[in-house]
Formats: sequence, structure tokens, C-alpha cells
Amino acid sequence: MVFETFEVGTVPFNSDGWGPPDASSTSSTSVAAANLLPNVPLASFSRSEKLGRVADWTRALSNPSARPPTGSKSDPSAIFDFSAFAVDEGFGLANSAGNPDEDAAFRLVDGKPPPRPKFGPKWRFNQYHNRNQLPQRRDEEVEAKKREAEKDRARRDRHYNNNRNNIHQQRREAAAFKSSVDIQPEWNMLEQIPFSSFSKLSFTVQEPEDLLLCGGLESYDRSFDRITPKAERRVERFKNRSFKVTTSDDLVIRRLAKEDKATVFATDAILAALMCAPRSVYSWDLVIQRVGNKLFFDKRDGSPLDLLSVHETSQEPLPEGKDDINSAHSLGVEAAFINQNFAQQVLVKNGKRETYDEPIPNANEGEENASIAYRYRRWKLDDSMYLVARCELQSTVELNNQKSFLTLNALNEFDPKYSGVDWRQKLETQRGAVLANELKNNGNKLAKWTAQALLANADMMKIGFVSRVHPRDHFNHVILSVLGYKPKDFAGQINLNTNNMWGIVKSIVDLCMKLSEGKYVLVKDPSKPQVRIYEVPADAFENDYVEEPLPEDEQVQPPEENNTEGGGGGAETNEVAEDKKPEGQA
Repeated sequence: MVFETFEVGTVPFNSDGWGPPDASSTSSTSVAAANLLPNVPLASFSRSEKLGRVADWTRALSNPSARPPTGSKSDPSAIFDFSAFAVDEGFGLANSAGNPDEDAAFRLVDGKPPPRPKFGPKWRFNQYHNRNQLPQRRDEEVEAKKREAEKDRARRDRHYNNNRNNIHQQRREAAAFKSSVDIQPEWNMLEQIPFSSFSKLSFTVQEPEDLLLCGGLESYDRSFDRITPKAERRVERFKNRSFKVTTSDDLVIRRLAKEDKATVFATDAILAALMCAPRSVYSWDLVIQRVGNKLFFDKRDGSPLDLLSVHETSQEPLPEGKDDINSAHSLGVEAAFINQNFAQQVLVKNGKRETYDEPIPNANEGEENASIAYRYRRWKLDDSMYLVARCELQSTVELNNQKSFLTLNALNEFDPKYSGVDWRQKLETQRGAVLANELKNNGNKLAKWTAQALLANADMMKIGFVSRVHPRDHFNHVILSVLGYKPKDFAGQINLNTNNMWGIVKSIVDLCMKLSEGKYVLVKDPSKPQVRIYEVPADAFENDYVEEPLPEDEQVQPPEENNTEGGGGGAETNEVAEDKKPEGQA
């Protein structure tokens, strides 16, 4: 077996300093000169000297093929820096060995930190380079959150304005609404008016004339202005009668018609329904009677105008079952019940009532009446046509050392899941958000209240926020807050144009004055934004005491409401049967 030897190079000993001996030495160590690596320079140093960076491995080689020769001064990406010893194509030990200035010629590699790599967390870059990246500092993060909040708010406002501007579009397609009155086959349709034509109408009326003020009013209790969700009050129940007499049954209007004070007669509720018709979604109807040269706008007994719509303009449909406590009909009865009791509860209970020219018309002697006043006002529509309307007021208050008239109404919350805003949490800190949400869900109802306050020339309209004690309890309610608004200012906030309102009334009146004598009905289409005018028999609706007319064979035994609300002509009062239902259940 043959073993090959492995030769280890000679390692010379340098007795004069550190590192290998000089190649110029003639001693025995000169043998080591041949063993030194070629083309590798060495700078002598001592232990007291500080060593710099010999090689920089963090430098990026941009393009090796296009790079200058290694060691060139123009090569910034070279790992080794031997520019001080560069000689043509290599390094010579002999050139550096006898150079007394070799220490000064040696240059350290640049000690600055390397440039930041183009990778890593995104927030280290300039925020304007990529707008989707996160900010680097805390204050920039706060600013970014503010910008996002502004964008969300602008998006919500844009969505809300689109909903308000597109009031004529089909809403809640999933919900199937019923007509407020059954259209009989013998009825003859005369006109069909789309709501889009109402938006272009405009008419300016002069200041109205006050003809008469009937009834009596009690003062408003200012302590209700201090109610908060944390200091709520239970809604009490009152048995004072609130009369809802239609136009042709009002004794004062009959007297004014005989005295030829006007040509057209109506109530504030009927005029408000016409004025705010483009905002309505549910079906409603009016009875129009042309008698001689007089025109009477009436409502049927049990008409939807006697109730208050709830969530009419909301995008979320309500349950369709009539027996459901959250159905449109049940909520309308509940809202009318709340509104009637709220208007009586917020008054000062000291027995003092300011009476006016005449008592309430159609009231029975000895019967306790609610605090209410009827102001009969006359507007001039043209040179030969005047309109008289009975306007309703509920209370008075002392403002600036003079008596001011108030209208009292209440919004009701039945379930925060439907409205999307919990009043008990938001009313105290975000009243504007609550009111904006109600304008979205109940825009037609608030517009009609505002129109009625403008017609009655009320100085202030008080709006109460009433909620159920429990979402499933529709009998017990609490008052969470009461807010006051000036009717003209509030009309501007909800984009209610007075000239447009009177333009709608004037166009309907002009259209009806061209009709012959008889009875007509104006019906809001349940599924389309339009109204229709039908010619009906003279005896239509006379026995209509239920929501839907029954066949003649089923009307032999009249319901109980027939006996109480009376068939004794126009002198009897007509109170909504639905309003009595909650009181009876109480």
C-alpha cells in the first residue's frame, strides 16, 4: 500500500512585528515570500490602531455585466476597496512594500449606513407614494382616521340626499300596499295625476284673514322641556274628547258657507294631505263634494287620515299581518293614541283654560273637552275664489311677554331594530341624528305636521319622543324628550316649499271646480306615485263605518261604532273608532 505525502507550506516566524515578514528580507524567512498569495495587498498595522471595514458585503451589485473592472475608483458597488493600490490590471506587492506613505494611502470603506431596502413594512415609505398604506406616526394615523370618517359621513349624506330627491321612485317593492278604499266597478275615473307634475307647481298666496277662534286652550308645562332619557315620564291616559269632525259636518263651516264667506272649504289635516302628497307612500283618500258653486273637501269615517302613519317612508317593510303589533295599521292606531294623550299630558294642570270667541262646534253640553282651539282662516286664491280652512291649535305659552300658540305632536319608537337608532342612547348626545333618522322614516308625517302648523300660524311646534316601555308592550309608553321648533325654520330644514304646497292645492281646486255637481273621491294609488279622481254615487260612504265596505246583505246588523258615533246628521261628533280601542283596553 502506497501512501502519498501532503506537504504543508512553511509558516515563517516574524520577530519584528505582526503578520508575515517583508518579502525583501534576505533571511531564512525569505522562503515564505513564495508562499504568499499573489495580488493580495497587506497594509501593516499595530495593535493600537483601529481597524476599519475591510469588506462591505451589503453593497448591492446593480448590474455585474456592466460594472467597471474590480478595484476601479468609479465602481461604487465593489465589495473590496483597493483603489489606493490599483496598478493597471492587478496589485503588486513590490509597489506597496517600500512606500513610506502607504498608511496614508490606505482608505477605509464608507462607514455610512446602507440605504434602506425597498422591502419591509409599508408604513416606512412616504404616505403620498401609496395612499392605501398605513401612516408611520401616531398623528398621521389620527388624521387618516378622520379622513376615513369624513368619507363615510359624505357617503351617508349622499345616500340620504339621493333617497330624498328620488321620492317618486318605487319604494319597498317587497311590501304590497292595499288601497285605502275599495274601487267599485261603477265608479268612473276622471283624472289621473302623477306626482311628478306636482313638483313644478308654484303659487303665492297673500296673508290669510282670521275669521273666528273657537274653543279653549291650557298653558304648556315647561317642565317637559327638561325631560331626558334618564329622567323619563310615563304617558298617562286621558278621557277628554278630541273631536275629529269632517268639513261638511262642522257647524261653523256650514254657517260660513251660508254667509257666502268663501268658495272652497277644508280642514288643516285635509289640506296638509294634499300639500304633502308627493311624499306619501301609503294609500289615502278624500271625498270631494261639489254643491252649487261651493266645494267641500271631506274625509270618510275611519279614513287613514284619522290615524298617524308610522315608518311610511322607511326602506324597511313592516310586518303585513294586521294582528301584528308592529303592522302598519296597529302602529297607526298606537300612534294616534299616543299623540292624543301626549297633547293633554304636557299641559299645566291648574284648571285654568283660556276661552275664545265661541265653544268648540259640535260639542255636547256638560262634556269635558280636550284643550283645543279651532282657528278659521280665509285665503284668497284668485279674484273670485276664497278658501276657508279650520286650523287646529293645542296649547299656549308665554314667549317674550306675549301669548304664543303651540301645536303638540309625538313621534313614537316601537322597536329600535326597525328604526336603526336607539333613542334611549342617542337622544341625549345625538339629537340631530335621531331627528334625521325620523325624517328618513317618517318624512310624510313630519311634513304634514309642519304644514298644519304653518296653516294655523302657530308660533312653535313641540315634538315629543315617546317610546315603548318594552318593544313587545304596545300599551305602556314613556316620554323621553320634548323638542321645540319654529314652523318656518323647520320647513326649511325638511325642504318643504310653501309656494309648492299652495301650487298643489290650487291645481286640485281648479280641476275640481270644472267638474259638475256631485260627489267625487280622490285616491292615492297604493303602488304608484299618483292620485286618481273618481266620480261616485251620491250615497257612497254614508254607511261606511268599517275599513272596507261590506255587501248590502251583511250591513243589516250595523257594528257598534254606528250607534255611538251617530247617524244624526252633521251635528254628531265623529271620533275615530281605533282611538277608542286602546282606551277601552286600558
